[in-house]
Amino acid sequence: MRHIMFLTLGLLLAAPAANAADMLEWLESATASSKHATPPADAAELLSLENKQSEMYPMPSPNGKHLLTISRQGKQSWISRRFSENGDPANLVSNDERALDSIGWKNDGQVYYLSDRAGGLGLWEKISDGEGMQRRIQALRGALTQPIVLADESIIAVRLKPLNYKKSKIKASIRDDFNNWEYAGFSSEIVRFNKDGSEQVMADGINPCLSPDGTSIVFSMQAGRSIHLFRVNTDGTNLIQITDTRSVDVQPSWSADGKRILFTSNRAQADLKHQSKSQWDIWSIGADGRDLSQITFDKARDGAARMGKDGHIYFHSDRAVTRDMIAQHQVKSVKSHDFHIWRINIPTTIKQ
Repeated sequence: MRHIMFLTLGLLLAAPAANAADMLEWLESATASSKHATPPADAAELLSLENKQSEMYPMPSPNGKHLLTISRQGKQSWISRRFSENGDPANLVSNDERALDSIGWKNDGQVYYLSDRAGGLGLWEKISDGEGMQRRIQALRGALTQPIVLADESIIAVRLKPLNYKKSKIKASIRDDFNNWEYAGFSSEIVRFNKDGSEQVMADGINPCLSPDGTSIVFSMQAGRSIHLFRVNTDGTNLIQITDTRSVDVQPSWSADGKRILFTSNRAQADLKHQSKSQWDIWSIGADGRDLSQITFDKARDGAARMGKDGHIYFHSDRAVTRDMIAQHQVKSVKSHDFHIWRINIPTTIKQ
C-alpha cells in the first residue's frame, strides 16, 4: 500500500471515519479480493479486518490484553486500541498527526506520543482509553520520530538529519507505509534526551526498541545497501552488532524474556538494489547473534512483528484475504493489497 504523506516530520493525515458499503460493493470487493487469494504459506491467522480499512504496526500492551494499531481509511489515519484476543476495536486513542509515527505503551493503562499541541514539540502521555487529561513528559527539539520512554522518563528517539543542510524539512513525497526505516534525503541517529535537558548521540540508526528489563535497545543501522541489527546499553555503552549479511534487517523487537529478537528481513529473497522486489518475512535471532530462524513464509510483505504474552507473534501483512476470511469477520468491503494485523503462534523451536 502506498499513499501520499506530507511530512514536516511525522505527519500523516488524521481523523477516523468508516462508512458502510452496500451489498453490491461487498460482492464486488469480495470477488476482487479473493479472486487470486490462496491460503497462507504458514499457519498465520488474520486478526483484524474492517470495511475499507488497513491496520498496521501492532503493539501489544505490557499485560497482553490490548494492541495499539495505526488505522487508515482513504486519507484519514488514527491510532486504535484493540483487543488482542479477537482484534476487535476498543476505542480511538488519538488522531494527532504526530502520534502516528511515535505511539508507544508507557504502562498497561497509559500511552505516550509526540505532539506539537503546546506550540512546540514535546512527548506527551495520556490514558489509553482516549479520555482524560494529557501530560507533557518532556519538551523536545528537532526532527524526531520513534521515541522510547525510559523508567526515569528520559527519552530515546530517532533524530532525522537532512543530507542537504540547505533543506530543513521533508517535502511532500510518496512513501510506502511498510517502510519506516528510510527517509529520502535524510540520515538518522539515535539520541538520548535526559531529564536535565542534556542529550547524548548513541549511534547512527533507526527503529529502536527497548529490552524488557529496560537496560538496552536493539535497532537497525545501515552499512552500504545492507542494514544490520545492533544493540547498545541505554547509557550508550557496549555497542554490539547482531546480524551481518547482505540483506535489510529492520523493525526489531524483543521476546518477552529478552533472549530473542524478532525482525523484518528480505534475506530469504533479497534484492538490495530494488527493495520492492524482495520477499519480506518475520525472522528471529538470539540476542547474542546465534540461532537464526524464519518465522513467516509468504510472498506477501510481513513486517513490524511484536511478541505478546499470550503465545502469539503479532505482525502486519498485505497477504491476500479470502472469501472465508471476509465472511468470518463480517465485513462488506475490502480493498486488495491493504495491510491487516495477523498473528502466528510462537514456534516451539524458539526457546523461552
